[in-house]
Amino acid sequence: MGKTIAEKIFDLHRVDTPAEGVEVLRIDTVFCHEITTPPAILDLIARGKDRVFDSHRIKAVIDHVSPAKDSKTALQGKVLRDWARRHQIKDFFDIGRNGVCHALFPEKGFVRPGNTIIMGDSHTCTHGAFGAFAAGVGTTDLEVGILKGVCSFHSPETIKINLTGDRGKGVYAKDVILAILGKIGTNGATGRVIEFTGAVIDAFTMEERMTVCNMAVEAGATSGICAPDMTTVTYLWPFIAEEFSSKEEALAAYRAFTADPDAEYAETVDLDVSSLEPLTTTGFKPDMVVPARELSGTKIDQVYIGSCTNGRIEDLRVVAQVIQGREVHPEVRAIVSPATPGVYGQALKEGLLEIFQSAGFCIMNPTCGACLGMSGGVLAEGETCASTTNRNFNGRMGKGGIIHLMSPATAAASAVTGHITTADAL
Repeated sequence: MGKTIAEKIFDLHRVDTPAEGVEVLRIDTVFCHEITTPPAILDLIARGKDRVFDSHRIKAVIDHVSPAKDSKTALQGKVLRDWARRHQIKDFFDIGRNGVCHALFPEKGFVRPGNTIIMGDSHTCTHGAFGAFAAGVGTTDLEVGILKGVCSFHSPETIKINLTGDRGKGVYAKDVILAILGKIGTNGATGRVIEFTGAVIDAFTMEERMTVCNMAVEAGATSGICAPDMTTVTYLWPFIAEEFSSKEEALAAYRAFTADPDAEYAETVDLDVSSLEPLTTTGFKPDMVVPARELSGTKIDQVYIGSCTNGRIEDLRVVAQVIQGREVHPEVRAIVSPATPGVYGQALKEGLLEIFQSAGFCIMNPTCGACLGMSGGVLAEGETCASTTNRNFNGRMGKGGIIHLMSPATAAASAVTGHITTADAL
């Protein structure tokens, strides 16, 4: 019987099977940030276990509140900063060099096909876009990962989502994942892995694959995975060129992490995107999805462009195309946060930041702050935000605030009109 991508990765990393259906895996890399890691650090210290399994295989960043907004968040940063220095963690990205973790770490070349990765962050599934098994974990699992370099998981069941057809104009990766959520629901993949396949995924850039995998957790998935291919190799080539004599050799090696033709799946879901149109969420769940045109005229108070879902250079280019020569509506606050210093620098080089500024956008440094309602764009009660982030939970961006998730193009168009609008309607 053939195997799925996740099953192959589990086979290569299995350390123990302590109970039926439970597998302890060797972890290749542990990612850390200043919100969830400090509690793990402090507990390890209290237990007399202030150690790390491998300082080269731990990557850390301050990104959720950057820079600190108050004494509490400053303390969280200090705990992580002192710990990173104490254990000589080379790849620690402090203020000025930091970026949104799930954009920064791939950009630095820290993810490889076949890797196992954990982090105390639910959107760690983003890194599955590279053919890795990447999962968000709780504090106890994070502590064990930091200390021992292992983590336990249930044996993986995989849902195969096959994406076919040709995307229409104005339809982006964000619309595709919203359509998937609308089809399978927020519990549609609970405790399972989603393997994204099909011609649509094959044609996606790495940035688009990361957008789709990023929101796999919104369907309850442990991880989202795309098979590595030449697109993956090309993205990684600056980091792997010394490991392989050619891109073809790298591709041959990474093909070990593709599913077998006779792999067994818990479920297969087919979705033809040919008739798909720009989408947005309504209500307070990511699967409450409707065509954006159905909410046309819905007044907004804020637009947010950024996050680990849609803060990469491709996203900023789309926004710039929509708003160039236009202005943000006078009753809208429009905020853009490039996801990393690299994205910020590229946007500056390409003149995108000038377009944003001329249109009336507030340009922020890389940060996660607004996405989880901690800083840099918190909503007041009753305010509405058109956002490129990944969650529209009640109060997510501020108590009593309302969030409509959408693509960068739709968010940009909405910034111009002051209400939910698709780009083709401008």
